[in-house]
Amino acid sequence: RAAAAMVARALWALLAALRAGWCLLPQSGYLHPDEFFQAPEVMAGDILNLQVYYPWEFLSSSPCRTVVFPLMTSGVMYWVIKSLQQLDVCSSCINSYTLLVCPRLLFTIFSFILDYTVYRLAPFWGADPWKALILLAGSYVTLVFYTRTFTNTLEGLLFALLMVLVSSRKSSCSSAEPTSSSLIGVITTAGFFNRPTFLAFALMPLLFWASLIVDSQKSIKTLINHFLKLILCACFTAIVFITADTFYFTSVSLDNLYSTNKSSLIDVIAQLHEKMVVTPFNFLSYNLNPHNLALHGSHPRVTHFTINGVMLFGILHILAIGAGFKMLKKYVHQLMLVRWCYRGPPGLSVHSEGSPTLLLFYFVPLAFLSLFSHQEPRFLIPLILPLVLFSASPNRAVKWKLLLVLFNLLGALLFGCLHQGGLIPCLFHLEQLIHSPASSSHPQHYTLLFAHTYMPPRSLLNIKKTDRYVEVIDMAGSGEETLCQAVEQRASNFTCSDCHIFIIIPGTVRATITKCGVSFRNETLIFPHLSMEDPPQIPVLSGGNWRSQLGLYILELNR
Repeated sequence: RAAAAMVARALWALLAALRAGWCLLPQSGYLHPDEFFQAPEVMAGDILNLQVYYPWEFLSSSPCRTVVFPLMTSGVMYWVIKSLQQLDVCSSCINSYTLLVCPRLLFTIFSFILDYTVYRLAPFWGADPWKALILLAGSYVTLVFYTRTFTNTLEGLLFALLMVLVSSRKSSCSSAEPTSSSLIGVITTAGFFNRPTFLAFALMPLLFWASLIVDSQKSIKTLINHFLKLILCACFTAIVFITADTFYFTSVSLDNLYSTNKSSLIDVIAQLHEKMVVTPFNFLSYNLNPHNLALHGSHPRVTHFTINGVMLFGILHILAIGAGFKMLKKYVHQLMLVRWCYRGPPGLSVHSEGSPTLLLFYFVPLAFLSLFSHQEPRFLIPLILPLVLFSASPNRAVKWKLLLVLFNLLGALLFGCLHQGGLIPCLFHLEQLIHSPASSSHPQHYTLLFAHTYMPPRSLLNIKKTDRYVEVIDMAGSGEETLCQAVEQRASNFTCSDCHIFIIIPGTVRATITKCGVSFRNETLIFPHLSMEDPPQIPVLSGGNWRSQLGLYILELNR
């Protein structure tokens, strides 16, 4: 047993090193535009004064995202590299690599909060700590999603902290020790401002905590005191977030307020109150409108249960569903027996076989998120914590080990390397080209036209807002006719000697450009790049042209 524990520790250390090393490499896979456009892109514009694309959620006309977490994560990292460059610690601290890796590195460090919480919670929930840690660290969800700058990643970390706070250690007596009500209020409110869907994840932990409080406290006064602390700290945290967001989204108005009207402090506070920004309410107002959700894609209500859960967690999700049905069947059977025998209603014991409470921690948020028609796999990544704790209980042998390993290897390869995997290296290449010594000595104009790729994060090009020699055009998934019109229009206006036009397009739609009647002077193929929107055809892959089909082309237009 000691030898097995030592092997488990060594395996976890190896997987932890892989997580950190792969972040620094860096990972080339591009999961979703939100990993850039909900924090790093915005902060690069605000702090580093780079040319960026501000998503609509961060516009003062429609503020739907809090600025607090972007400032505390990407904002802090960008401020550090900016300060290092200003202090001449390094002459080129700000480049495409540091712009990508620095925020990811912070999130990777934060991801070890998950490992801490698993190790801390495993004894309480009757799970094997090292088995749970191996399941967590070996999951491609941890290796890929938890090292990316998603709000869902922060949601998962806050959910983990909340589970630690509500899972009280057993004291020497039989009653549980309630944990800090104040911290629970702060975490819950912070999670709500990060993503209002956090309430779906927080519901079961809060109910579990409330039941512990009620069971352990004899005095009504003490009971009320716990809930008052939670509410007061939640309100204080909300005020902090609202104040920060209001100042950020109305900063221009405040400047005008001071400079033109010479208003008193009371007038400023009054107008600030009128312009108060509560981003979660704006978020909910937008997302509760079915028409708005349809713009981002509508899915069947069972997508999370039947597809996304399997895509993220594989066999663990399927086994959890099976265990859930068994426990539900057992509970219904007990309920029927109780009714026949005229006894009290049966209860679900926290430490009973299979830990039904952990299954509730997993399935209740999943059920709430399934109420919305827009369902993406990343919305479920916080659920990895209760799932690995449930799967690592001693009376549940982890079967299908080989299948788990192969599944996570495939997931890491697909999402960490292949999925839109050429776009980030492409931006690295273009950044080096634009900032090459030849370009610096002789100013040149660059037009970068992206088609059939995810939205390119402009910040990785490292172009200052004051520089106007780079134009980025995102054609998204435009059809052949629209794309050819855009290419031909720029080709016909191709007059200056120092102008360069690059077209970035996946290999699977490379043939479309050949129909546009233009020629190219240079072609650069970046491999690998898999576009699920324009997937390669299997017969073409087997025909020897697979590298082109799994690549991203950078085509320089000929004069």
